[in-house]
Amino acid sequence: MADTIYKELRKKRDLTREEVCDEASKRNQVLTYERLERIENGKFNIHPEEVILLSEIYKEPALCNHYCSKMCEIGQKYVPEIKTKDLAQIVLEMLSSLNSMKKSQERLIEITADGNIDDDEIKDFVFIQQELERISITVETLQLWVERMLADGKINLEKYNEIKGKAEI
Repeated sequence: MADTIYKELRKKRDLTREEVCDEASKRNQVLTYERLERIENGKFNIHPEEVILLSEIYKEPALCNHYCSKMCEIGQKYVPEIKTKDLAQIVLEMLSSLNSMKKSQERLIEITADGNIDDDEIKDFVFIQQELERISITVETLQLWVERMLADGKINLEKYNEIKGKAEI
């Protein structure tokens, strides 16, 4: 049987099950060796709070997206899978999508101005909707990249939170 993502990530971080359970305990969480073994071997379904815990221990925020998009019934319907990418690729995809939307902006206004989407407008509307979805996924990809850099200590967490706390959206 192939290793589950949980086992793969533990091995990638060069941790034993005992070390993972000890780390969970340090975080005031309960994760027994036996439960972790069964989760890793696909014998038990993992709970969302365990996914969050393991994503923090393994410093792998994408684990939460994997769970939501692949294992959660609601998430499978509403949460797109986010692929890990490098920053340059994320930025180029974002710029490409934003440029495309600039061109579609006037058409979107024309389509939606009357509050209805007529039959002759559906094709353009669906295209614009798909482009907006691509932007949304790219934003989520960037957020996962940032979370990974923060978890790995490549971005100063204290400074990041200080500045983010001051920023107004």
